[in-house]
Amino acid sequence: MSSSRFTSSLYLLTLFLLLQNVLGVDPLYSSCSGNEKSTANYGSYKTSLNVLLSSFNQLAPAMEGFAIGSLGQENLDRPYGLVLCRGDVSSSDCRACVADATREILKRCPYSKQGFIAYDNCLSKYTNKDFFGQIDTQNRIYLYNVRNVSNPVIFNQKTEALLSQLANKASYKARKMYAAGELELEGPKKLYGMAQCTRDLSSGDCEKCLDGAIGELRGFSGGKEGGRVIGGSCAVRYEIYPFVKA
Repeated sequence: MSSSRFTSSLYLLTLFLLLQNVLGVDPLYSSCSGNEKSTANYGSYKTSLNVLLSSFNQLAPAMEGFAIGSLGQENLDRPYGLVLCRGDVSSSDCRACVADATREILKRCPYSKQGFIAYDNCLSKYTNKDFFGQIDTQNRIYLYNVRNVSNPVIFNQKTEALLSQLANKASYKARKMYAAGELELEGPKKLYGMAQCTRDLSSGDCEKCLDGAIGELRGFSGGKEGGRVIGGSCAVRYEIYPFVKA
């Protein structure tokens, strides 16, 4: 992808984020695998997938925002899936987001054996291969604030310092593999950040995933007032305004 096309895509994603915040209905991003309608065993797979995703609607809020599982007898008919709510959202908001995500992903990927969808408050994914405990390098969304900061060198240093601190906390010290915090900037301004992993990862793989995401942020949102990477295994975000619940 050329630099201009990549930048255009990021602007579009930023627009999608703004619309989602206003309307509260559309996902930030979704993707599906190829059409599997002609596959002989897809009907059995779809039946198992529907049951699996429906179970997440109750499991995720009860399990503090995370649910993971698989269903089915034969390997080719067996879906594997997970849902993750952002670590600060309430059980009711988590339940609402997961319900939207599981319903919408089936609607958008009606004949796919792999799907991924991300909202501001949650994400969900499924595939016909066992991915538990593995870093997802395929599903990834990038967003940034189009406004530039006045002193990008110092700002970038503080951003990386805050996110690295949060990544370490999420990986090794936080029960929910989620951490949020803030850092003083010039005057009354503050920098806010968060880091989170899906709880099927080990502490070491969580840190590896988050460090990779922070490195990607450095490449495309350096000097911007906000940026985030949302992946199928981890997410990082920073803003100059508070965006998580206390």
